[in-house]
Amino acid sequence: MKKDLHPDNYRPVVFQDLNNGKAFLTRSTIITEETIKWDDGKEYPLAKVHITSYSHPFFTGEERVLDIEGRVDKFKARAAAGQEARQRKAEQASKRKTPKPKTQQKTTSQKIG
Repeated sequence: MKKDLHPDNYRPVVFQDLNNGKAFLTRSTIITEETIKWDDGKEYPLAKVHITSYSHPFFTGEERVLDIEGRVDKFKARAAAGQEARQRKAEQASKRKTPKPKTQQKTTSQKIG
């Protein structure tokens, strides 16, 4: 094994799931500014996370849409804007289908002499 490959500053840290408020105590090297008082009366660093095994559909067995960052709304807005753009292009294309009168180009012939 390589020496000094893994960090040696592990300490107890509380991870809290923001979806349901559940928390668990484990060892980690994560750097946090917040602290929380745990069940044993001691204060530990607190790391807030969006999803854990307490809220992940794979572990809970229920399907839910977790839209933390508004990704679904952004996607729907982009899809609607794209649809509107396609409709505008189709309308412009249908207006252009009216035949334009063709103009004849004059050709000049040069005499070789």
